[in-house]
Amino acid sequence: MDVGSLTTGLLTGLREGVEASLIVGIILAYLAKTGNRHHFGKILAGTAAALAVSVALGVILFLTLGAFEEPYEQLFEATAMFLAAGVLTWMLFWMRRQARMVKGELQAAVDRVLTGGSAWGLAVLAFTAVIREGIETSLFLFGQVTAAESGATSVLLGALIGLAIAATIGYLIYVGARRINYGTFFRLTGLALIFIAAGLLSHAVHELIEIGVINFGTQTAFDISAILPHEGNPLGEFLRALLGYTSSPEVLTLAVYLLYLLPVLYLYLRPVPVAVAPPAQPVSTPA
Repeated sequence: MDVGSLTTGLLTGLREGVEASLIVGIILAYLAKTGNRHHFGKILAGTAAALAVSVALGVILFLTLGAFEEPYEQLFEATAMFLAAGVLTWMLFWMRRQARMVKGELQAAVDRVLTGGSAWGLAVLAFTAVIREGIETSLFLFGQVTAAESGATSVLLGALIGLAIAATIGYLIYVGARRINYGTFFRLTGLALIFIAAGLLSHAVHELIEIGVINFGTQTAFDISAILPHEGNPLGEFLRALLGYTSSPEVLTLAVYLLYLLPVLYLYLRPVPVAVAPPAQPVSTPA
């Protein structure tokens, strides 16, 4: 069992799962509050359909990977890792900006469906709200699995554990639990995922160097494998899976890691600007 890969999978499943559970929990709680419990089945049907599509996408990705031979397999893996890191980064900043408005927007969407359309629109609402999280999860887990190599099973197991915990949190949201500080939760898991994404990018570049697509910056930046190797050492393997650590990085992979990590951390940790309402215009009264 690769503890590092298990942890990265768990963080991904937990983070993405909680986002989806938060959405479904808010919708169900609002339906219950407004006396529309009889529509629960439609929400659950939309959620189940979104999960099925997400799983199907993940299966297709893994089957596609197995059909390639070298060097096309490495090219596909590198592309998948670049894509996963890009999608993850977009998701983190989207959630950071929109978190304060998600509840109100979902409740308004439910009202629109109940008053102006078919009640099965609730299933569509749940599907569209959850499918984004499901696709992101499939892409990101695929990137992690391709980077993990021997720890692929541990990544998937960790993701399942994370999703199970997320489902429990979703139930707590529905029943009205208030003991979870979601702002702190998303902030801390977001920080961890930024390091994972940086590791994915540097690993993708390493794959391209190995097959000769990139032939500059390939010299070793430093080598501390005698102190903390990233293979055969539990701590090194944990740090490699979680933070993208390598004991002998190429100059370019190290540069890519830092050029992503430092500015993204800075932008992510900046306070979210609060929109200020424009000053009211004075109303003139007739003479």
